[in-house]
Amino acid sequence: MNILAIDTCTESCSAALLYKGKLYQRVEMTQRGHSDLILGMMDDLFKQAETKISEVDVLAFGRGPGSFTGVRVGVGVAQGVAFARELPVVAISSLAAVAQGAADKLGSEFIAVAMDARMGEVYCASYQVVNGLVQLLGEEHVCPPVKFMPHSNQQWLAVGTGWGVYEQQLSTNFTDTLKKISVEHYPQSNSIIKLAQLEIEAGRLLSADQAMPVYLRNNVAKKKGEQ
Repeated sequence: MNILAIDTCTESCSAALLYKGKLYQRVEMTQRGHSDLILGMMDDLFKQAETKISEVDVLAFGRGPGSFTGVRVGVGVAQGVAFARELPVVAISSLAAVAQGAADKLGSEFIAVAMDARMGEVYCASYQVVNGLVQLLGEEHVCPPVKFMPHSNQQWLAVGTGWGVYEQQLSTNFTDTLKKISVEHYPQSNSIIKLAQLEIEAGRLLSADQAMPVYLRNNVAKKKGEQ
């Protein structure tokens, strides 16, 4: 199964290609220009793998939450490519991708993700690692940091940019359950591919018109000032 993955939900823009069992990836930090950057990354991956988009079986993408503009760009590119090539798609949470990347690097069983959502809030969710893959505990939320509480009394690995911006408030919430804080974690396309493989095996594939963004905020127009 050859899988192309893209993510533009945050300032970390990335694309990855799993082709004939070998993984290729491009990552670049940027504040803007995600649409141009992601298309160039995709071209670079195909050149590197010496293949073409016609060889791709599934397109996976980061569906949010994240920057309103970034999420919209990623979904738009995913839909455009999927429609043009009649590819099925898999939508992966950017929070889950952050958790998966942290699990692969740091090896913790319980992971609390908090991404800076601006406007005094965080995008947050809790995960447990089962057989090497993260599983959501409860629901994803956008909320003030004082409202993100530990899901249980386990020892939590805290990851994501929100822990850097609101470390004091979040650490107070997790007082006796905080194992370690690691801020510099972003959703990456290699993690999206890893999570997408489980969805593919379970038959949870979507058509291009079902590729929808997840903002978590109801009034996304408020976020224009942060772009």
